[in-house]
Amino acid sequence: MRVLVVEDEQLLADAVATGLRREAMAVDVVYDGAAALERIGVNDYDVVVLDRDLPLVHGDDVCRKIVELGMPTRVLMLTASGDVSDRVEGLEIGADDYLPKPFAFSELTARVRALGRRTSVPLPPVLERAGIKLDPNRREVFREGREVQLAPKEFAVLEVLLRSEGAVVSAEQLLEKAWDENTDPFTNVVRVTVMTLRRKLGEPPVIVTVPGSGYRI
Repeated sequence: MRVLVVEDEQLLADAVATGLRREAMAVDVVYDGAAALERIGVNDYDVVVLDRDLPLVHGDDVCRKIVELGMPTRVLMLTASGDVSDRVEGLEIGADDYLPKPFAFSELTARVRALGRRTSVPLPPVLERAGIKLDPNRREVFREGREVQLAPKEFAVLEVLLRSEGAVVSAEQLLEKAWDENTDPFTNVVRVTVMTLRRKLGEPPVIVTVPGSGYRI
């Protein structure tokens, strides 16, 4: 899942991004509304975590732009105000969910995951294919009943491949969904991660390399 965090309190923004990355999400961060509009125009995001009171361009206007463009991106709006009227107004603008500050990080993560599931064709909470079971909420992976311990990026790559339901996923698509924009697209990070993932999943190999196209399970 790819997420954009838009928050002018830089310490909070960076803390949220770090936490979501530990949950195997690809996260970009900006600190004002103008930068958010720029990123949205370039990258496809599953979820935007959007502070309402932003400098340069207000969060309401960023949300309206996402709705106006007809993007499948889901918006989780944040605000320091807990007033019901503010929450209602944010939802009427086009936000998909609303979370007042301060918030528990576990709740933020759960809401982001729930919104991310709504950006694509609904799939069961636990993904299963080729003897592999992956639970995105519990961050657990099993192969033929054996638990497999994965690093966050390995987990993210496996989730993308399982969600493709047998379709080929290119290295570029894996970079877009599992890494943030600071990753050099010319590195071999995808190939190395897939190699490590294959080894951890064990024999026989379930991740197939399709020459010139990408990978599939």
